[in-house]
Amino acid sequence: MESRDQDNGASIRKLNVQMLGKLLVIAVLMFGFGYALVPVYKKICEVIGVNILTPKDVTVEDVKNTQIDKSRTITIEFDANAQGPWRFRPTVASMQVHPGEMAQVMYEVVNTQERNIDAQAIPSYAPQQATPYFKKMECFCFKQQTLGPNEAKQMPVVFFIDPALPKDVKTITLSYTFFEIGGPGKKSS
Repeated sequence: MESRDQDNGASIRKLNVQMLGKLLVIAVLMFGFGYALVPVYKKICEVIGVNILTPKDVTVEDVKNTQIDKSRTITIEFDANAQGPWRFRPTVASMQVHPGEMAQVMYEVVNTQERNIDAQAIPSYAPQQATPYFKKMECFCFKQQTLGPNEAKQMPVVFFIDPALPKDVKTITLSYTFFEIGGPGKKSS
């Protein structure tokens, strides 16, 4: 009887060791599958052209914007209003662009005070119907600006005009109001 219990115990241990081996193999395979999933997914996406996570190097010559409407020219006028202790102006009064064409204009601001100033710019457009068609890629108006004492900054606006702009719009005015946040009594960092 005792020998049978020992045989059963040995056979249960043997089965447990086999089960542990199988579970370890499954765990290693699952880890390997999870580890390999990301590169396999990237490769599949690259091959079928969906959700490309690893774009190839592209040169300027490779990029051809077919959305530029060269048959139309829009005049963009630039305006600046200062509500605070500084000088604020665009570096050019106007420019002409084709709808869909990327363009850049610089605005210049000079803090005339002996203290730091926190400021923000708010854009407005005329005619108002042009607002949804004026697409800014980069703009100093996206975030608050901090100007040191007597500091001057050149701040870019990179934009394009959506080709869907109504045909009757020939001129757009981009105007910024630059104002101090917190006022002169606020302690700036």
